[in-house]
Parts: sequence; structure tokens; C-alpha cells
Amino acid sequence: MHHLKSIKLLSIESWAWGFLCFWAIVILASCGQGKHFSNEKNPQSVKQIISTPNAPGAIGPYNQAVIYNGILYASGQIAIDPATGELLQGSIEEETHLVLKNIGGILEAAGCTYQDVLKATVFIKDMHQFSRINAVYAEYFQPAWAPARETVEVANLPKFVNIEISVIAAVK
Repeated sequence: MHHLKSIKLLSIESWAWGFLCFWAIVILASCGQGKHFSNEKNPQSVKQIISTPNAPGAIGPYNQAVIYNGILYASGQIAIDPATGELLQGSIEEETHLVLKNIGGILEAAGCTYQDVLKATVFIKDMHQFSRINAVYAEYFQPAWAPARETVEVANLPKFVNIEISVIAAVK
């Protein structure tokens, strides 16, 4: 009798396991739907890579920027001269200007301007330089249309620079 119970139990467990597996496959298969649209149905849902000589080339396995669903996601920019590939070793104001010019190059390549920026993330090594950075930043982003922003002090940045800025922008 004990043997029969284990067979019935095994049979019920197998059925339940099969049932769960079936629905897991159905759910997982449906999750993939909607991620990939054809150009005809929704042309903005295609991931587009932005690359320009007016900003430093990527120094790793990433792109300068990506557009998806009408939004530009720009990688963090540091003070590298795109023409020479050399790292700027100047004042925090000079570094900030070059970083924002590099961002401008990416924005232009995507058909955007500084006014299209929705969000900026500013990473700095020394919060004591905030007011100096902010003065330069204000030259590029006017208060009437300035993006949302956070400024974060970090221990180090790529190539040990003093500032890195990334942005998210609306593509026209």
C-alpha cells in the first residue's frame, strides 16, 4: 500500500511539475515579445548606436551613446580631447568645459542640443570644487530649461580625472 501511495504521489508531482514548466515556458516566451519591433511598426524602438569623432572614442566595451525609444543615453564623458585623444590636465573649469563640449558633440551627432537634455549625472572627485564646476555647467544649461541633475562625489574616476558627466536626452 505504501508503494501505491508513492506511485500516486509521484504521478501527481510529475503532473504538477509538467504543468508549472509549461506555464513557465509560455510566460518566458511572451516576455520576449514586445522587445523587438520591426522598423515598420515602431521605428523608434530600434536601438541605434551613436558614434562621432567630436567626442572621445570609447575606452572599453561600450558606445558613446545609444538611442532607444526616442531617448538618447550618453556614456559618461571625461576631459579627453577628441582630436588628439589626450587627457586634459588643466583646471577644473577647463576640464568641465571639455567634458561638456564632448557631450555637445554626442548631442549634435544624435540631432539634439543641450536644451534636449532631460537628466545629467555629474561625478566629481572633490565636492569643494562644486561651485566652480556649477559656474561652467550654467554656461551650457540655462535655468529655464536645465535638466534634472545629481552631483556625486566619488573616490576615483576613469583615468583619475576630476569630473565625469553623463546625460539622457530626448531625441527630436
